[in-house]
Amino acid sequence: MPTAPPQPVPGSRIDGRIDVVVHLGFAVLMVSSAVRYVMRHSPADNLWTVALAVAVCALYAVTAVLAYRQPVGQRAHRLWIPWMVALVAAWASLVVVAPSFAWCSFAIFFLTRTAFRGWAGYVAGGATAAATAVGLFRMSGWTDIAMLLGPLAVGALLTLIYDKIERDTALQRRLFHDVTQTQEQLAAKQREAGIATERERVSREIHDTVTQGLASSLLLLEAAQRSWPAETAQDDVRKATDLLRRNLADTRSLVHELSAPGLETGPFPEALEHAARQYVETVSIRVTGEERPLPSEVRHALLRVTQSAVANIKLHARADHASVTLGYLPEAVTLDVFDDGRGFDPAAVPLPSANGGYGLRAMRQRVEQLGGELSVESSPGEGTIIAAQFPLTLAADQANALKEAQ
Repeated sequence: MPTAPPQPVPGSRIDGRIDVVVHLGFAVLMVSSAVRYVMRHSPADNLWTVALAVAVCALYAVTAVLAYRQPVGQRAHRLWIPWMVALVAAWASLVVVAPSFAWCSFAIFFLTRTAFRGWAGYVAGGATAAATAVGLFRMSGWTDIAMLLGPLAVGALLTLIYDKIERDTALQRRLFHDVTQTQEQLAAKQREAGIATERERVSREIHDTVTQGLASSLLLLEAAQRSWPAETAQDDVRKATDLLRRNLADTRSLVHELSAPGLETGPFPEALEHAARQYVETVSIRVTGEERPLPSEVRHALLRVTQSAVANIKLHARADHASVTLGYLPEAVTLDVFDDGRGFDPAAVPLPSANGGYGLRAMRQRVEQLGGELSVESSPGEGTIIAAQFPLTLAADQANALKEAQ
């Protein structure tokens, strides 16, 4: 199953857009503040202030590039601290000398908090707010206390908001990571469940075709060995040869999508009769109700249950008579396999082993997977009835679910 492409961490694209807005805002505010300052001051004052503003812009650009290259969640590298110190120092000098540039403090604050983590971010943000407060307080002639406390209060408020945003972002990343891991684990379990289901299906197919056919062929060959060179021995060898040839065809069918001979193209009662008489030639086939098309999964299950049940009659029942009845009901289809053999105790069936014991278990699993029911009625000396019923609507839904799981 192909793996899903890596998904971007939620919020990363939004964070990138915010950074772009902050940088553009800084550029616009720097140009506006520079124009305002030049228009209000003499050329002698403009030269050094504009040079300092250019230096701040250069330091801002370097710090922004370093912040962009910094992996999320890592602390600022020691080599970056001089750039931060230089930016904050230059900005503090600029805003104290020329309070007209105070509007750019917002961009400087967000850049320092984006680029640096921990104490470095707090120090840089606090210095930016303090320098802005001093610059505005100086512009008021050292008289307007609101100019001093306002930037400090705004800096504290922005720090709290930014810390909250960082915590929410970290939580979102952790949740995204947990959800991604959970999805990967669920996908792995679904793959494992699909593999297990496919193994069960293949094991049932092999049991109902190859294993049963080989066991019946072995019985015929052993009978031929005991009666050789009588004419009956030759008949047994011929039957065993025909059965082995059909088993070879079934094996090839398993290799090619486990398709059953005649199941998809021919009439279903004929395919059922063909499957049953591979093992017991004298078995009688009856059809009751109005024949109609059945879902392919139901037909396949009916065919395999018939093969397995009739093969068990051949191997174990020692029956004189056997019959298979296919019944069409308004909303269901039934299958009854009867023999008058020696019977057995269904409660005392041995567990599956190398000597067999898979038949009833495989039949029950096959029927129940399609929403049906399988019952076994038997007792020693009283014969056996194996009855299966498939509710057609539920069987179709179960078949679709199995296809999706595979």
